[in-house]
Amino acid sequence: MAPKSNHEFNVVIIGSGIGGLLAAIALKTKWGLEDFVIYERASDIGGTWRDNVYPGCASDVPIHNYSLASDPKPDWKRSHALQPEILEYLQGVTDKYGLRSYCKFHTSVDNLEWDPEANVWRIETRDVRTGETQQSRATAVVSAIGILVVPRFPTVQGIDSFKGDTFHSARWRKDIDLHGKRVGVLGNGSSACQFIPIISNDPTTSVVNFARTPMWYVPSPFIPYRETTKWIFARFPLVQRLYRYKIAARDDSAYIIFGGKNSFLGKLWSYSCEKYAKKVAPAKYHDVIIPNYPLGCRRVVRDQGYLEALHRENVRLTFDHIDHVEPDGAVLVTGEKVPLDVIIYGTGFVTDNYPLDVRGPNGTLKEYNDAHGGPMAYLGSTVPGFPNFFMMQGPNTTTGHTSVIYSEESQIPHLLQLLDPLRSGALTSVAPTVAATEKYNDMLQARLENSVWTQCASWYRVGSRGRIFSTFPGPLVLLRWWLRKVRWEDYEVAGPGAEAWRRSHARRPRGAIALAVTLLGAMGALVSAVFFKGADTAEILKQAETIVNTVWDRALEQLPSWATWA
Repeated sequence: MAPKSNHEFNVVIIGSGIGGLLAAIALKTKWGLEDFVIYERASDIGGTWRDNVYPGCASDVPIHNYSLASDPKPDWKRSHALQPEILEYLQGVTDKYGLRSYCKFHTSVDNLEWDPEANVWRIETRDVRTGETQQSRATAVVSAIGILVVPRFPTVQGIDSFKGDTFHSARWRKDIDLHGKRVGVLGNGSSACQFIPIISNDPTTSVVNFARTPMWYVPSPFIPYRETTKWIFARFPLVQRLYRYKIAARDDSAYIIFGGKNSFLGKLWSYSCEKYAKKVAPAKYHDVIIPNYPLGCRRVVRDQGYLEALHRENVRLTFDHIDHVEPDGAVLVTGEKVPLDVIIYGTGFVTDNYPLDVRGPNGTLKEYNDAHGGPMAYLGSTVPGFPNFFMMQGPNTTTGHTSVIYSEESQIPHLLQLLDPLRSGALTSVAPTVAATEKYNDMLQARLENSVWTQCASWYRVGSRGRIFSTFPGPLVLLRWWLRKVRWEDYEVAGPGAEAWRRSHARRPRGAIALAVTLLGAMGALVSAVFFKGADTAEILKQAETIVNTVWDRALEQLPSWATWA
């Protein structure tokens, strides 16, 4: 429960997707905190799983690894869940923890500004239905808006002259009937490859897929779970948890394929994927569908029927670029005109521009990012000059090989450690130092320089070819390791107890001698408790636990730089 004090402590969470729900659950279950609010511009929770309702929308990560560790679901229908089932799951989690009463729906956060006198964030929100604005304040802000938020629209000459319907896959128009229509799909990434097989099931719907860059495809069959398996998971939760761990370990170990420019395993997997694509796709596309960049440089597409759909007479793939659009179709650079009734953008999201107006004591977050060549943060969570501002799924925390929920869950203990002194009143503000942030990011970029992500243009990079701001250069278990414990010397802190806080949280001496002294002293205390104090079993176990924890902390200080980054 929260400590008793007469000082103000409240938290604003922006966004009710998975990251926002995780933060809210932690505040309620760990502290019993009631003074927090979740601002959500939409009408319900769910984030990307609320917004993306296109046909075939599904998780491309095994669902038992793409769910909350605190809330396993034993009866998932199949290995990769569809959007409706995932949204239903998230709504169930929301109801379980009673989070709806903390949500303010239809509420957009227009700007945030730090008040250095009061040590609070001044927040302006707007009702998206009425336009009415309101002012509020918060001790801390948790940004959980995600990265797949703002749809990306390519620049296409003449698109405004098109007389048919146009929409983005993230804003799917259920009111538009595609039966008997000539549909142009721009993009061949994950979303397009999920909905093209579905909409082309109707032989009267003619689909032309306009692609610019070939993608790597891996087979990803949706395997239904047997009722027996669901029964076992429900009756024996440990079995389900071990199954989840197995998937997580397998997927996270796939990083070794992406970790080097000339990875042998990467080449081996590329060969396997090339063989798969040529086996499944029509022969007429074999010369154009195999990428000339390393596997993993762009997000790998989980093939759920796309390559097979290219065999259909009503489906065509072309890599000839669109020169311009006319009222009734698209004209390619070859001069060919493709008649169209509908244009669907499957072109992803704007990921390199934080969409909120955030102003710290020395400038805006956009100005900070621009000055550093793109989004940048300390441990993907906090930013210098922006006190008490925390990001879920911030820069360099995402991955192309495993569940991003794992990285967000890894951030939660770190978040609580940073919020705790604000809650107790020991501190009034917390922000990382410039030196620590730059040192950390220099290390990240050095590791990324030897990765496959430098070998092509992708949404992992600023402007598709700039600084790599999205992916984490390692297995996510390493990020979790770095986030396990706050290094307070890397933070600027202020408040009535700031000096005492710095002294009490200063790093202990490093070195093998310190470790040996700690171990001998702790063992001596235990021997004394057992043989000279007549301690009972509970006391002995408590002493043993203290020894383990203390020695563990000392041992961590001996780890090499690759394991501690600093």
